[in-house]
Amino acid sequence: MSDVLYLVDQPSLVEFCTGLRGAAWLALDTEFIREQTYHPQLCLIQVASTDQIACIDPLALPSLEPLLAILYDPTVTKVLHAAYQDLEIFHGLRGAVPTPIFDTQLAAAALGYGNQVGYANLAQQMLGVELAKIHTRVNWRQRPLAPEWLAYAADDVRYLRDIYRQQWAMLTACGELEGLAEPFAALAEPARYQPQPQEAWRRIRDHQRLRGGSQQAVLQALAAWREEQAIRDDRPRRWILHDSPLLDMARYMPADLDSLAQIHGLPPATLRRHGRTLLTLIAAARTESPE
Repeated sequence: MSDVLYLVDQPSLVEFCTGLRGAAWLALDTEFIREQTYHPQLCLIQVASTDQIACIDPLALPSLEPLLAILYDPTVTKVLHAAYQDLEIFHGLRGAVPTPIFDTQLAAAALGYGNQVGYANLAQQMLGVELAKIHTRVNWRQRPLAPEWLAYAADDVRYLRDIYRQQWAMLTACGELEGLAEPFAALAEPARYQPQPQEAWRRIRDHQRLRGGSQQAVLQALAAWREEQAIRDDRPRRWILHDSPLLDMARYMPADLDSLAQIHGLPPATLRRHGRTLLTLIAAARTESPE
C-alpha cells in the first residue's frame, strides 16, 4: 500500500489530478453499495495512471470536480472492466458517462478469453496474478477503511493497467481493435443508464414461464409500478415487493381484495396500502399484450 495514495482532502486531490494531465489513458474502478437504496451509493473511486495509483474518498471530499474534469476529458481513454455499473454511477453524477471507454471484459471476449470473464479470472489468465476475493462483501461506507480493504480496492486498477496494455497490443496486432469501437461507444448511450420501468418485467426470473400475453402484460404493469415506487423512494425493488408475489399476481390475476390477500408473500401492509392500486393495474392489463 505504500505506493497507493488515499485521498481524503481537497488539496491532495487537486495535486493528484494535476499530475494526471497529459495522460493518454487511466484505469478506473469504483466501490459502491446499493443494498438499501435503488440508486448506487458511491463510496470509493480508484484511479491508476502509468505511475500512480489513488483511492479517492468521495465521502470525505467536498468536491470531486478536479477528478471529474480529468475523467470527462475526451482525450483521455478510460479503462474499466465490466464497465456498466461504474458508468451508471458517473451518469448519475453528471447525466453522462466519461468517454472514450475501453472495456477489458469486452476486449477479453474478442480475444477468446470467454464472454463476461471476471476481473480476477482475467488477471490470472493474462498476468498469472491471484487476486484475493475475501473483501467482495465489504461495507464500503464504513469509515475508517481498513488498510487491507484499500489494498484490495487498489488492486482493481493496479493490474487493470497491465491487462489493458497487453490487450491493446494484442488487438492491434490481430486487427481487431477497430471492431470494438462500436461496442465501446455503445457503453456511452444515455438510454442504458436511464430507468425503464416498462422493461423491468424482463429482469424477473421465470417471467418466460407465464402463459400467454395477458399474464405477461399484467406482470409488465406490476413490475413497472414497483420500479417507479422504488425510484421514488430510493429503495431496493425487493423492499417494495418481491418477485414471487408479482409472478403469482400475474399468474392468477386476482379481481378483489380477498383474492389478492391469498397471494403468497404479499405483505399485509402492502395489501392495505396498495391493494386497490394493484387490482386496478391487474384489471387494466389483463386484456392487453405486453408492450
